[in-house]
Amino acid sequence: MTSFRTLDSADLANKRVLVRVDLNVPMDHGKVTDATRIERVLPTIREIADKGGKAILLAHFGRPKGVDPKESLKPVAAELARHLHRPVAFAEDCVGEKAATAVAALQPGHVLCLENTRFHKEEEKNDPEFVKQLAANGDIYVNDAFSAAHRAHASTEGLAHALPAYAGRAMQAELEALSKGLDKPKKPVLAIVGGAKVSTKLDLLGNLVKKVDALVIGGGMANTFLHAQGMSVGKSLCEKDLAETAREIMLKAENVGCAIILPVDAIVAWHFEANAPHQTFGVDAIPKDGMILDVGPRSVDRIRRAIEDSSTLVWNGPLGAFEHYPFDHGTVEAARHAAKLTKEKKIVSVAGGGDTVAALNQAKAADAFTYVSTAGGAFLEWMEGKPLPGVEALKAS
Repeated sequence: MTSFRTLDSADLANKRVLVRVDLNVPMDHGKVTDATRIERVLPTIREIADKGGKAILLAHFGRPKGVDPKESLKPVAAELARHLHRPVAFAEDCVGEKAATAVAALQPGHVLCLENTRFHKEEEKNDPEFVKQLAANGDIYVNDAFSAAHRAHASTEGLAHALPAYAGRAMQAELEALSKGLDKPKKPVLAIVGGAKVSTKLDLLGNLVKKVDALVIGGGMANTFLHAQGMSVGKSLCEKDLAETAREIMLKAENVGCAIILPVDAIVAWHFEANAPHQTFGVDAIPKDGMILDVGPRSVDRIRRAIEDSSTLVWNGPLGAFEHYPFDHGTVEAARHAAKLTKEKKIVSVAGGGDTVAALNQAKAADAFTYVSTAGGAFLEWMEGKPLPGVEALKAS
């Protein structure tokens, strides 16, 4: 997938390089609690600095309404410096005099982090004047924030039209992995989609049935499909008003030759809590007062076989209430099996979405997957087949 320019073709020496990164990391009492997103952008920053470029970082943090010291990137810049093993200067604005002064003082090979772009309401409006102010501090633009690529904001989309634009290494890796997942996959392709609600993934399911050979539906979503087939799901999470929609999706899948794989048995409990007493039932015999909290052993075997029969796996969403032991069993088993087959070079596996990443980490399977995307909304919109403004702008530049 080389319809965009990468750092391979960029002349970085002595250039002011505006790098859009994702530093929207979880914090607790001023400390970063998960540095995954910081680690993802280190190779791009290092490469720019090592090639004599001036790395000027643009990022958002939280959802501030105007300037808010609690949403400052200053502590994040300090954490970035720790991981980067080199100093990171900080400017108290991303445009205007403070930014210009800090950029002017920056030496080749050094790194500067500008303040939260969302301190300016013009950022999210993709305001042309604000784009101009941002562009004034750079000679070239590098986008390394796939997770923000579904937003047409000034720093994610507007700048790509204002300066020569390139994909950073994390963006490049993400786009190449996603291309292997759904754009130009090795067939047959299996998608696993889980999570609580069908309503949040209607576009996703509608797109996937046209692109994949088989689709495993798990989590609370599966209950809606079982209900749509006339089965009782007891007190399980279920969007009964979407039964007709579920039937339409199944019909659409049948028409295009996509096999839908639903649970055939389930782990049922009577309380939604860790270690709750539980029992296995066939999906045609769920007790009226019970709740489906995970797929059962026969369903797990079926999913394992479906993974074995595929060449490409795309995964979004857990198969059960994975945050409560032992209802993580189905997700963990499927994840470890996919990881094993990936290691053996039998499948290409691409996964993404917040809960999915957490579940794969819990299964200690994430590192073995071909690619795990830390992007939430952008990954989902890519799976839904929607164009991502931040990516489209790179292609056009």
